[in-house]
Amino acid sequence: MAILNLQIDQGSTFSKQITVYQTDGTTLQNLTGYTVASQVRKNYTSTNYTTILATVQTPATNGVIVMSLTAAQTAALKAGRYVYDLQLTAADETVSRTVEGIITIKPEVTKPEA
Repeated sequence: MAILNLQIDQGSTFSKQITVYQTDGTTLQNLTGYTVASQVRKNYTSTNYTTILATVQTPATNGVIVMSLTAAQTAALKAGRYVYDLQLTAADETVSRTVEGIITIKPEVTKPEA
């Protein structure tokens, strides 16, 4: 498991590629048959969350996951610090946390006009 802290501009589209390696840190992880899930929350015990779209990039043998949020999703997050993680589920339903960290939402100045 890796720690990756991120900064996201409030009101902006966000996308991040994550390369997944074997647990010993060597070769790329083959993600064929895996599903991924990710959420951002104000704190670990918060019941409110935003789902981060997380997908395995094709070809799955390259071991790359793409995490993304729309501009509307980031605009809905108040500026500040949040926590997130990224979980992989294998075909045999084994779940592992691959990445976790802090997301800092930086406030936007220019807002869409109503």
